[in-house]
Amino acid sequence: MSAPLLEVRNLRVEFPSRRGTLLALDDISFSIAPGEILGVVGESGAGKSLTGAAIIGLLEPPGRIAGGQVLLAGQRIDNLPYEAMRKIRGRQIGAIFQDPLTSLNPLYTIGRQLIETIRTHLPVSEEEARARAIRLLQETGIPAAEARIEQYPHQFSGGMRQRVVIALALAAEPKLIVADEPTTALDVSIQAQIISLLKRLCKEHGAAVMLVTHDMGVIAETCDRVAVMYAGRIAEVGPVADVIHRPSHPYTVGLMGSIPAMDEERERLAQIDGAMPRLNAIPNGCAFNPRCPQVFDRCRTVRPELLDAGATRAACWLVDKR
Repeated sequence: MSAPLLEVRNLRVEFPSRRGTLLALDDISFSIAPGEILGVVGESGAGKSLTGAAIIGLLEPPGRIAGGQVLLAGQRIDNLPYEAMRKIRGRQIGAIFQDPLTSLNPLYTIGRQLIETIRTHLPVSEEEARARAIRLLQETGIPAAEARIEQYPHQFSGGMRQRVVIALALAAEPKLIVADEPTTALDVSIQAQIISLLKRLCKEHGAAVMLVTHDMGVIAETCDRVAVMYAGRIAEVGPVADVIHRPSHPYTVGLMGSIPAMDEERERLAQIDGAMPRLNAIPNGCAFNPRCPQVFDRCRTVRPELLDAGATRAACWLVDKR
């Protein structure tokens, strides 16, 4: 494995409020190598999107990084001033969001937005930037790119707009791409096209990709490794095939059990009883313990760190061999 491009070490994100400080991300650590796609999966509210926002420096106030480090190619970026981080975003980190309309200015043509982004980050002329913009649109599968570069966002379908957003994210040849639910708003056939496009571009450009999603099908199809999040913490992380087929954490087991199998007949899908705790009511010990079918006393009092569990690492006392 090559040296990590992105390293997240013991990341903590807090939201101060009048009733006290809410801990939204608690001691998150992972890394991504060049050319690797790491999937981040979990229920709504697990902290997936928040992790991506913290990495790219777009936390909504009053959210703040309260501890830990984020390193890009060995350089710490979580403590940079706003302007310094703005230069890294776009040039070294590209972002793809769930709704392409939030990333595109409706008043400007697609071409103007791509050319401005390219010229902001790369030392090229207007003509060179235009040629690069057309090439990016062609790479991302937009037909008649030379004509469509003069069109506005509303003249593109949802799937085509998402392709434009991917082209924008790749415009300055970033080392890291943070993709937050990039296929959620699209129909299934378009999802498949966007997934294969992301995979191809990742390999061709050697970029590291952090793919945030709640869709295990997307994870299975796209990612090399997967991190399962629960209540602001990582429950399990490892190679995608091992996490899907041989999960070690009871939460991961429950997630996988809730996915319908094509070769089985079941009247009801399996479900995990209960709900994820609110940030102001996270229980002691393992956050999953009130919902866990295998809970025992230690789970209720002592929080487990990520422990070796064969091919994966799981934050669960069931895998503790000591």
